[in-house]
Amino acid sequence: MAIAEQFNVFEDFQNIINGKKSSTAETRHGINPATAKPNPEVPVSTQTDVDNAVAAAQEAFKTWSEVPLAERANALRTFADGLEPYAEDFAKLLTQEQGKPLSFATSEVTTGIKSLRDTADLSLPDEIIEDSATRKIVVRHTPLGVSVGIVPWNFPFALGIQKLAPAVLMGNTIIIKPSPFTPYCGLKVVELAQRFFPAGVVQVLSGGDNLGPWLTEHPGIEKISFTGSSVTGKKVMESASRTLKRVTLELGGKDAAIVCKDVDIEAAAAKLMTFGFINSGQVCLAIKRLYVHEEIYQKFLAAAAAYTKTISVGAGTDEGVFMGPLQNAMQYEKVKTFFEGVTPDQLSLTNGGVDESKPGYFIRPTIVDRPAEDSRLATAEQFGPILPFLTWKDESDVIARANGTRMGLGASVWSNDLDEAARIASKLQAGSVWVNTHMELDPRAPFGGHKESGIGCELGLHGLKGWTNLQTLYFKKA
Repeated sequence: MAIAEQFNVFEDFQNIINGKKSSTAETRHGINPATAKPNPEVPVSTQTDVDNAVAAAQEAFKTWSEVPLAERANALRTFADGLEPYAEDFAKLLTQEQGKPLSFATSEVTTGIKSLRDTADLSLPDEIIEDSATRKIVVRHTPLGVSVGIVPWNFPFALGIQKLAPAVLMGNTIIIKPSPFTPYCGLKVVELAQRFFPAGVVQVLSGGDNLGPWLTEHPGIEKISFTGSSVTGKKVMESASRTLKRVTLELGGKDAAIVCKDVDIEAAAAKLMTFGFINSGQVCLAIKRLYVHEEIYQKFLAAAAAYTKTISVGAGTDEGVFMGPLQNAMQYEKVKTFFEGVTPDQLSLTNGGVDESKPGYFIRPTIVDRPAEDSRLATAEQFGPILPFLTWKDESDVIARANGTRMGLGASVWSNDLDEAARIASKLQAGSVWVNTHMELDPRAPFGGHKESGIGCELGLHGLKGWTNLQTLYFKKA
């Protein structure tokens, strides 16, 4: 029976190699972070599985790279159409494996499906440098070959598709490697993809800690697209350098939000807390530190604390929940270390801290009032629902403090004076900078980081170029 005829969202999670389900001798399972109970068993891939997938991808590349762009784009659109009937099922599966509230899981699935269609509308036409009587020079974008998408656990559905779509549109084949913490949506998305792409074009491998290095070191792979921490990103780049693989690295952030003195305090506080605590703070672009002008600091702090107390925390399947659990035990333990040195008075601002009344990995949203500027909370990426509030008075000083990090993913400025906001925003060292909002992305615009927040970019035409080689053709005319 063909995969298309036996597709079931909730059962039988297996690798997909060369268009077929592939089981493994060893299996493992993820954990439902809201209950700490095991999810279903998934494969643990071997080196042989990697070699087989790469070989299948190389063979598929020979023909897929020759398929006209319009046909590849149409395959993405029909794949989007094929995913839509299962959107509700995928959202439930996403909440089960990742922990986010069902409303946010639904939004992620919708965004992922939309990104297939958005990507399908893009193209990189040949550029004519010269077309004279004596010669013609053409610059074209050619596919790279076999690629790998290493997907993180915070947005496993949307970010998996965000790697898959541009790769195959530009004529590459791709192996998706989901996070060991959240393998389920990735396995099922690729299983369903077999209805719409030839065997070997889109594959998926689930595994343990050694799967990533096997892929990044493999000589048959030409490109790695990795989303994750800066620490791991450096290891990926080091490994890929041995065979000079192309890399796109979307890494960590310590996003600063600078709040000027003329904002609407109540409205701005609510928005900023939303952007800080969404997905339990487990977003590379989430606000990670706030600099509030000293003239409004106390009123802003009170408004932010009052709003934060209204945030509902619980299992993602519960009605009205805004914040689910931390995704995994490792991250839970890491975020707990950021509470070291926080006083009871600081925790009482929002009734924040670790929530031990529930079985899963729950931490309540927490505001910390003016920790030391050189403290770990003020300088390191917490990737959890604990936000340091700091004050500022001098514009040049706050810009220097916001830029005083090796990370540079996102930042925002909040002000009713758009000239002031633009002046500050233009001096911030980050790949995306917003005024009076945060974390808004547009599929037409590039998304990437400065400094140690990444290399290359995703989204838009700039992101699409990262899935190609440049080739210049010179024609000498008679």
